[in-house]
Amino acid sequence: MAWFTQFLLLLGSISMLLAAIGLLRFPDFFTRAHAGTKAASLGAGLILLAAVLPLSGQDIAVRVWLTIFFVFLTVPVAGHLLGRAAYLKGLPQWPGKNHDEWNPPAEKENESSS
Repeated sequence: MAWFTQFLLLLGSISMLLAAIGLLRFPDFFTRAHAGTKAASLGAGLILLAAVLPLSGQDIAVRVWLTIFFVFLTVPVAGHLLGRAAYLKGLPQWPGKNHDEWNPPAEKENESSS
C-alpha cells in the first residue's frame, strides 16, 4: 500500500508541476487558465487521494473524499467562468488560435444569410 501512495503522490506532484509550467509557458490567458484548472485539480485530487489511503479513520476519509469531490466540481467551473468573462470583456486571444466558436468569421455569416 505504501508504494501505491507514493506513486499517487508522484503523479499528483508531476501534474501540479506541469500546471505550473503551463501557467508560465502558455501564451494567453485562456490557455493558462486551462492549465491552471485542469492539471492543478487533477494534481490536487491525486495528492489528496494519496493522503487518505493510509488513514484508517472513517471521519477523516469522508472529509478528504468530499474535498476531492468539491475540488473537481468547483475548480473547472470557476476556470470556465473566468474564461467566459475574459472573452466577453474582449481580452485578446493568442493569434495562433485556429477558430473562434462564439464569433464566426464574417464570410460564413454572409453565406448563411443569402
